[in-house]
Amino acid sequence: MRQQTKKSYVSETVSRLKPSGIRRFFDLASSMEGVISLGVGEPDFVTSWNIREASILSLEQGYTSYTANAGLLELRQEIAAYLMRKFHVEYNPETEILVTVGASQALDLAMRAIINPGDEVIVVEPCFVAYEPLVALAGGTPVLVETHGDDHFKLRPEQIEQVITDRTKALIICSPNNPTGTVLQKEELEAIGRIVKKYDLLVVADEIYAELTYDGTYTSVAAVDGMWERTILISGFSKGFAMTGWRLGFAAAPKEILQAMLKIHQYAMMCAPTMAQYGALEALRNGEQDVEYMRKSYRRRRNYFVQSLNEIGLYCHMPGGAFYAFPSIQSTGLTSEQFAERLLFEEKVAVVPGNVFGASGEGYIRCSYASSLEQLQEAIKRMKRFLERL
Repeated sequence: MRQQTKKSYVSETVSRLKPSGIRRFFDLASSMEGVISLGVGEPDFVTSWNIREASILSLEQGYTSYTANAGLLELRQEIAAYLMRKFHVEYNPETEILVTVGASQALDLAMRAIINPGDEVIVVEPCFVAYEPLVALAGGTPVLVETHGDDHFKLRPEQIEQVITDRTKALIICSPNNPTGTVLQKEELEAIGRIVKKYDLLVVADEIYAELTYDGTYTSVAAVDGMWERTILISGFSKGFAMTGWRLGFAAAPKEILQAMLKIHQYAMMCAPTMAQYGALEALRNGEQDVEYMRKSYRRRRNYFVQSLNEIGLYCHMPGGAFYAFPSIQSTGLTSEQFAERLLFEEKVAVVPGNVFGASGEGYIRCSYASSLEQLQEAIKRMKRFLERL
């Protein structure tokens, strides 16, 4: 008979972490039949055939060994060329680019490479659910800044300045934003950059949705005057190239920071999957036409879905990028959790309650429009029916 022990072997930091609210609703939806899922942020497109074929060919040719810790040099060169071509930022592929196991690992490496115990990192909410836990796991203190729907969830420079202390190390920015779809324009990034430079901070720029921007020209944080040397650019292939299951991302940063991230990567991961790297190589060389096709498709769906949400009584600002709508459900009198649960069980439409993305997400829900137009139309029909009963 096993003896029970009162001692806990689990880290206190890990014990304090909350499970992902996104996964909870996804798991609920996956156990039910006939559910239209607008929950998980994943493209509904299959990875383009030429990318899959390149990966298959690498297997057939026997490329099954480790690559360099930082990734195939050939791939890093293509990433560097892509970043220059698309976003006008220049990186040395040999020392300033690291291929990672998804953008999520790149974020984790960035936090661990820059944070000393007690350092503060500004996290702008609503935001991707991993930011706050990754800061905490690296020994830092997340400092939360709320943005609001009546301002289209824009981050303002004065909000940053109000929370800066002598322990503030960095600011995390996600543009286009998950979950709101908000895109920070060049002049807005310049204003934020002035605060960052004034207080000698770093910016961790999550730009995983950069390819999926629908109105105007996208500006990378690293392309803003004086920000290159202060920016860790995080991106990858999951969203724009429809390669979520391949788990391939990358980080680009000044040499000192990038090499610190590489040092951790060497011990924690060795290298990203070789076959996925060959697929990514093909994606960068011959995949931009497919990215543009998907972007135009998402834009059409966005226009339909956001207009329809407003027509049925759920106010929603027009997101500038990503593939999320973030409508307000405050008029219903329900909390975000109540609305999402009832919508799932009564009409079999899965959405994510906005409060899982931070306190300022309460009163909203996240809906992914990375579904077919037919599914979106049916989802709107069910949501309208649900609202009429309330």
